[in-house]
Amino acid sequence: MEQGWHLAQINVGRLTAPSGDPQVAGFFAELDRINALADASPGFVWRLQSDSGNATDIQVTDDPLFILNMSVWTDAEALFAFVYRSAHTPVMAQRRDWFGRFDGAYQALWWIPAGTIPTIDEGLSRLWRLDRFGPSRDAFTFKTRFPSPNQPGAPFDMQPDPWCVGRA
Repeated sequence: MEQGWHLAQINVGRLTAPSGDPQVAGFFAELDRINALADASPGFVWRLQSDSGNATDIQVTDDPLFILNMSVWTDAEALFAFVYRSAHTPVMAQRRDWFGRFDGAYQALWWIPAGTIPTIDEGLSRLWRLDRFGPSRDAFTFKTRFPSPNQPGAPFDMQPDPWCVGRA
């Protein structure tokens, strides 16, 4: 039987102010709506969340302003449609109002066997690989997307909006 694959993604950022501060209130005001949109989007499989229903209170570093998001999708096209062709897009366009410039890779994509859930450490390691070695089958972006392991072909550009390609 041929192995099925899903696309995992991680994105990280550093808030410009702590939760509750008016400077980031717009981000937190949109969070539940955008998470619900993701949950209902075609191709959505899973997203990281704590008991709060999102991942913003999962602290993975000593920096309380560092937050992350992880999700799994049936394929790259489904994730791309959510990121760039839904109500998520205009909210994402405001990210510089809420997040500081990030040094290095802030988004990574990779293929996982269908039915598995990536760990936070796995996601962070994919960012590290992308940042240190550039796009590869182990960690890539929409700009240099690799096909799933059961698909032949070279990496290709999904042509994301130029202001959001996953690397600083």
